[in-house]
Amino acid sequence: MTNSCRMAVLLGVLALPVVSVAAENLQPAAESSRYAADEQAARDLLAKAVAFYREEGDKALAVFSRKGPFTVGNLYVFVVDAQGTLVASGGPSLMLVGQDIGVAVGDEARARLMRLSEGGKEAQVEEIEYPFSDWSLGGVVARKHSFFQRVGDHILAVGYYKARAESAQALSLLDQAAQAVASQPEATLQAINAHDKRYLQDDLYVFVVDLASKRFVAHGFNPRLVGSDFATLTSPDGKGIGQAMLDIALRQGHGEYDYQWRNPVTQQNEPKRAYLRRVGNHLVAVGYYLPQ
Repeated sequence: MTNSCRMAVLLGVLALPVVSVAAENLQPAAESSRYAADEQAARDLLAKAVAFYREEGDKALAVFSRKGPFTVGNLYVFVVDAQGTLVASGGPSLMLVGQDIGVAVGDEARARLMRLSEGGKEAQVEEIEYPFSDWSLGGVVARKHSFFQRVGDHILAVGYYKARAESAQALSLLDQAAQAVASQPEATLQAINAHDKRYLQDDLYVFVVDLASKRFVAHGFNPRLVGSDFATLTSPDGKGIGQAMLDIALRQGHGEYDYQWRNPVTQQNEPKRAYLRRVGNHLVAVGYYLPQ
């Protein structure tokens, strides 16, 4: 991939959503265990980089920006100064050194990063998720989970990529959500609409439709859809998908349905499969993007 193509992909992620991860908002056990090794490796590399920077000062920036002890597989260190400028990177964002970090991670992630520059004390390790291009997958835009820490006038960070969800993970999330809707419907709907991490995993989310009104009552990614008419929902290619899913739930009680949908991470229309289940008066569903 040429530098110009890489730049285009980087710029293409700016409008995508960023997810702030608070320390008390823990990941689900399944997701946590899935990325445990990646998370520990990223934390370890960040700790190593922080120690090196404290010892070497700004001389460390050149070391961070080349292959060596601070590049491990897909992991690398990147550094931002107090003005928000990217000043070092051991990864694909090296081409953006000297530019504002917002070009690489988007405005929301930049704002969270820069909050560390406020005040005089060095911060604890924090974390954030945002869309970024995974060069190991040919520049495919994926979610990146980064840990970062302020040291002096700079913010040091290391992140790892999160893989796309697969069929088994979607079915597992549907099982979990269906059981919760059956036992505690109101609390579960509120949790889904509040982006509870139990119902928002990788690029998977739960949505729930009231079968009587045919309207969304919960949506794990976009709660603004709550109250809208699911029966009239169409795919980007004009196919009526809402009523088709309702028909499956009402006639069979469960099933699956394939359709085109806009992936909020890649901003592309991609094939998606929804697993559906009727739970009392609700349609509960989870969809995942099919491999291309």
